[in-house]
Amino acid sequence: MTHHHPLLHAGPSAGFDQPFEMLAACHARMERSLDLLERLGRHLHTHGCDAQARSAAADVLRYFDIAAPLHHQDEELHVLPRLREQGQAGMAARLRADHQVMEHDWARLRPDLLAVVEDRLGERALPAAVARWMQFAALYRRHLAAEEALAFPAAISGLTPAQQQAMGEDMAARRGARPPR
Repeated sequence: MTHHHPLLHAGPSAGFDQPFEMLAACHARMERSLDLLERLGRHLHTHGCDAQARSAAADVLRYFDIAAPLHHQDEELHVLPRLREQGQAGMAARLRADHQVMEHDWARLRPDLLAVVEDRLGERALPAAVARWMQFAALYRRHLAAEEALAFPAAISGLTPAQQQAMGEDMAARRGARPPR
């Protein structure tokens, strides 16, 4: 972690007027956050809870505390119902179950990151913490791949521009952002 980690809250490359592109942009930010989490584990082994580690842990906390839950809501309100409508209830159920597991796993590893931010994650606790982080990242990556390869293409299929606009407006409203034109 000797290089600067990416700003996790930069504006998306797509706007609310392109809701599926925005979901994909969120996935890219999730990937960066997962990469940062993995680098953090390696960094802590070598450098301990220095300023870089504390900053990285705070960035990961911010992303998965704020952006990830909103993203999951977007999918559960707009993607999963479309999958069910198209006879793909099994896929929708698997993705929903993944969300539940990821939310549970996040609650289990969040205290690890708070301990890093507060410079109180002990050396003895580090291996178990890093194992939790790696498991979390692996599940998230499998989930993201399934959404991008299967769920998003199926969900967008047949959506009218008006339906996509309504989806974007809902996504913007839940974030307190300006709706698409």
